[in-house]
Amino acid sequence: MDLLIGLSQLGINLEDFDFEAFLIKAGLVLLKVILIFIAFFIVKIMGNKLIHKSFQKVQKKEQVSIGRAKTLESLTKNIYSYVLMFVFFVTIFQIFGIDATAILAGAGVVGLAIGFGAQGLVSDVVTGFFLLLEKQMDVGDYVTTASFSGVVEQVGLKTTHIRGFDGTLHYVPNREITSLSNHSRGNMRALVDIGISYDDDIDRAIEVLQATCDKISADEPSIVEGPNVLGVQTLGSSDVVLRIIAKTENMEQWAVERKLRKALKEALDANGIEIPFPHQVYIEKKAE
Repeated sequence: MDLLIGLSQLGINLEDFDFEAFLIKAGLVLLKVILIFIAFFIVKIMGNKLIHKSFQKVQKKEQVSIGRAKTLESLTKNIYSYVLMFVFFVTIFQIFGIDATAILAGAGVVGLAIGFGAQGLVSDVVTGFFLLLEKQMDVGDYVTTASFSGVVEQVGLKTTHIRGFDGTLHYVPNREITSLSNHSRGNMRALVDIGISYDDDIDRAIEVLQATCDKISADEPSIVEGPNVLGVQTLGSSDVVLRIIAKTENMEQWAVERKLRKALKEALDANGIEIPFPHQVYIEKKAE
C-alpha cells in the first residue's frame, strides 16, 4: 500500500502502466543480449581456429620457426579477444539505449589522466613491443631473465609467462626484463668433469674415456660435435679431474650429460680405473 502511494506521489499511475508492453520489451531486450552472448562465443571460437590455421600455413610456407609462430599466434589471439570484447560491450550499450560515443569520449579523458600515473603499464607495453619486434625470445625458448629461469610459455605486450623447471609459472612484467639470456639460440654445451685417482695412468684413462665418447657420439643423434676429452682440468685433494665437453642440440645438453656420466663411470670400472671418494678413518681410543 505504501509503495502504491509513493508511486502515485511520483506521478506514476499503475492503472495507466502497460505491463504487457513492458514485459514484451524487456523480453526482447533479454533475447537480444542472449543472442549477442551466443554470437560472441561463436565468433571468438571460430576466430581463434582461423588464426591457428593461418599461422600453421604461414609456418609451412614462410618457414617460420615453431616457437616464433606460437608467439605471434598467442599475441594475435589476445588482440583479437580485446577487440571482440570492445565490440561486444558497445553493442550491449546500444541495446540499452546508452550513447556509446559519449562513454568512449569520457573514457578517453579518464584514460589519459590514468596514463600519466600508469607509467609502468606503458613501459610494459613498449618493452613487450620491442621484445617481439627484435625476436629476443619465442615460445618454447629456455631463458634466464628477471631472476627467473625456465621455458617461455607466452610472450605478451604486458607480461611474459615463464615456466620454471620445478613447474612454477612466473608472470614477469615486461618492464623487469632489463637483461635477457636466451639459451635456445644455437647449439648448447654438455660438460662433464670426472675424477681418477693419483695412482692411475692419466694417458690410459684419457684413452678409455675418449673411446667411450666416440661410441656415444655414434649412437646419440642429438650430439652435434664431440664429445672430446680435453685433458686434466684440476688437481684435487684426492683426485685428478678430467674434463669432457660436447655440443648438442637445444635442450638436449642435460640428457647427454647424464648419459655421458653413466657410460664413463661404467668404462672406468671395467678397466680397473678408480674414481676416488672421501674416506673416513675412525680411531677408537681405549681407556687404560
